[in-house]
Amino acid sequence: MTHQPPQAPRIVQLLASPVHRYVGRPADGPAPAVEGELVEEVRLRAGLGIVGDRYFGRPAHREASVTLIAQESLPAGADLRQVRRNVLTAGIAVDELVGAVLVLDSGAGPVRLRVNRPANPCAWMDVTIGPGAWKALRRRGGVRCTPLTDGVLRVGPVQVTIETPSVSAPEAS
Repeated sequence: MTHQPPQAPRIVQLLASPVHRYVGRPADGPAPAVEGELVEEVRLRAGLGIVGDRYFGRPAHREASVTLIAQESLPAGADLRQVRRNVLTAGIAVDELVGAVLVLDSGAGPVRLRVNRPANPCAWMDVTIGPGAWKALRRRGGVRCTPLTDGVLRVGPVQVTIETPSVSAPEAS
């Protein structure tokens, strides 16, 4: 058995779509994809999300305006158009980061994202990826984040820093 070295962190794909494609029942299928929703870079605004994305600046999505998923969680060949996340990473265990601040620098300066909660998969995954995907992606469906800083993310190598919240010691009484 050969040992595989850990993969260098990368941003594999970026998605910024102005339309919500998963409406109605999964059995009816998604709405058609918008041309150009897979992009080489995205611009983020603190507290608002990804400029040009369907959830940008929407109050109901402030805590979830940027979504990330690890390529390692998906079957070979699956992409962001199927899972409707914004950032596809490789070499970053994003599902383990709930409660942390993820700092990504893809060459245009650091972008800080507060990782708020899991992005749980839904029944649409069985339609867009294939039967069994919904169940297979449980606890591996990515995370929902809030951008804490303005910045740009680009496809390609990325420097990763994880800031964990400080836990204060209980005060003596």
